[in-house]
Amino acid sequence: MKAALLTGTKQIEIRDIPVPKPGPGEAVVQVKASFVCGTDVRFFLNGKPGVDADHPLVLGHEIAGVIHETGEGVQGYEPGMRVAVAPNYGCGICDFCISGHSEMCTQSGALGVTLNGGFSEFMLVPAPAVRQGNLASIPDGVSYPEAALVEPLSCVYNGYEKIGIYPGDTVLVIGSGPVGIMHCLVALMAGAARVFISDISRERMDMATAIDSRIKQLPAGDHLPETLLKHNDGKLADLVITAASVPAIQEQAFSLVGQNARVLFFGGLPKGKSVVSLDTNEIHYKQLTVTGTTRQSLRQYRKCLELIGSGALSIKQIITAEGRVEDVPQAIEEARGGKGLKRVITLS
Repeated sequence: MKAALLTGTKQIEIRDIPVPKPGPGEAVVQVKASFVCGTDVRFFLNGKPGVDADHPLVLGHEIAGVIHETGEGVQGYEPGMRVAVAPNYGCGICDFCISGHSEMCTQSGALGVTLNGGFSEFMLVPAPAVRQGNLASIPDGVSYPEAALVEPLSCVYNGYEKIGIYPGDTVLVIGSGPVGIMHCLVALMAGAARVFISDISRERMDMATAIDSRIKQLPAGDHLPETLLKHNDGKLADLVITAASVPAIQEQAFSLVGQNARVLFFGGLPKGKSVVSLDTNEIHYKQLTVTGTTRQSLRQYRKCLELIGSGALSIKQIITAEGRVEDVPQAIEEARGGKGLKRVITLS
């Protein structure tokens, strides 16, 4: 089978590798759709410890496909079942796992991160992931690309549940990439009265407003607080979400929210740039709630499949290009350079 493998820093090779065979408790998924994520871009730019030409890694953790084969002892899954594949799995016995947060398990693994992922025609899903329910049935009417986008969408949904979005809220999302736009769409679904998006790229903001005209643009920069006041009846935001890996926007976030407001640090910062200057008096005197989120629980993953399947949320327009496995290097460069939104990699 063909696969796109990380073989070193800024090195992606397209190789023919063996189709995996499932052992006891395992499953093999024929991958139908997969997407590049910021994690893939970071691994490409910085390399990954232990990964080289002799020990390559198949990237890709936003995945959907069809079950091709199951190993001995697998129950509840059959060949031919259409599935979305949640990438993170835990040990199954720690306090995090039994509380429904296997994504926080200290012994966790992840497809496309610690094991081969979705940029291959077939992918092995290990027994712990099969046992914990990482394979989720795709509802009728939901395409494979839409199902693959459930992974980033459910990360966004995790942030929504953690920080709370309420009817009538004014929400400002800083960063108009695919995840930033998803934050806007979830905020609108939750009943936010006004949703603003801010970015240095007018082209990116135009893509956001083309997807939903209720999303309003605010150019990024030092004058963003004044601009927000001007377009929001003299009021600051109830919630600011930082959806870009830029230290300056985290530093600016507190000046953009009013009393009793909330701030969600969603986009992680690059190594060496994660220590930022924050005025904690703004947290104290404005009585702010500040939190961060990462990954998603399996419950949230399946909930987002339901939201798409029911029509409560549509993310089709975030897919702006299509390619094959040979196009993975190009898709990584596009994601790195902010070109388009999401290029789906179709594999069969």
